[in-house]
Amino acid sequence: MATGAQEAVLEPDLPIVDPHHHLWDRRTGVKDLPASGHGFVDILRQQPCYLFPELLADLQSGHNVRGTVYMECGAMYRAAGPQPLRAVGETEFVNGVAAMSASGIYGPVRACAGIVGHVDLRQGATIVEDVLRSHIAAGHGRFRGIRHSAAYDADAPNVLGPLAGRVPEGLYRDATFREGFAVLHKLGLSFDAWLLEPQLPDLIDLARAFPDTTIVCDHVGTPLGIGAYKGRREERFATWRENIRTLAKCANVNVKLGGLAMPFCGFDWSYKNRPASSAELAVAWKPYIETCIEAFGARRAMFESNFPVDSYSCDYATLWNALKRTASGCTADEKIALFSGTAIRVYRLSLD
Repeated sequence: MATGAQEAVLEPDLPIVDPHHHLWDRRTGVKDLPASGHGFVDILRQQPCYLFPELLADLQSGHNVRGTVYMECGAMYRAAGPQPLRAVGETEFVNGVAAMSASGIYGPVRACAGIVGHVDLRQGATIVEDVLRSHIAAGHGRFRGIRHSAAYDADAPNVLGPLAGRVPEGLYRDATFREGFAVLHKLGLSFDAWLLEPQLPDLIDLARAFPDTTIVCDHVGTPLGIGAYKGRREERFATWRENIRTLAKCANVNVKLGGLAMPFCGFDWSYKNRPASSAELAVAWKPYIETCIEAFGARRAMFESNFPVDSYSCDYATLWNALKRTASGCTADEKIALFSGTAIRVYRLSLD
């Protein structure tokens, strides 16, 4: 949701596949949000509606975005029917957006070429498989996997804000969760993991237990700098880095480079008050992004927008400028992998 002059686009010909964005319509729920006090509340107030027109405006803001992957966010669930199947409504909705984009009427970009939905993996293997097969059918060849967040913190109200209380502590170590998780490999599906950096050891344990399942660690593991972690981000960097290096030893794990514009990280800017420049963002993000690229290599790392959540700090064009700045020391082949190749491989995309 840009205001003011947009930055000149850097490396405008570099192909981009954005492997992580959302679509939502939260307008009816904005009035029920708590008083502002957490950045995620500000995001929902700032961008209560982000559907195909808003996404398309961002995709066409100057960078060479060729395609995208949609990431679940609880949007457009079915209002009725069996509870486990209601999440399939999100895949049905997004597949419609993908079909609109694939028509070519809106330009060459292929939005939502891959779809990552949600299944509660704690429902038992039989129900999980039934719901996954329903997602696959609803995706008409675009469904690629699921995300089941494990984001938890003892200081949840201050760290997670309106996202607090959604999952228990230690979800990725739960035996029932793992029973459902085992179905993913059987169906050839991937798993996106959103967690907070204290849960990285849980993801390491999960990845070791299921070495044949493709896993994607979202948002560089979400470093924290708010709530109980305020003022401690630099202090905690070494622990985060050690966990990232250990996670990277699991060959089945890939990492998304982004999400650092979210409020959880505790950087001092927000779009509402003072949008950050790409140069400022790049300086702040570079230690995290360079660590991940060094640990995983370019073939297992991919830049992401995480829009509209990351609009908390900047607009879409500025965000990709910042990511390009962080990759300034990479080779041409590494840039192709980081900005498009890894996403195409991991999510098995066809952008024709």
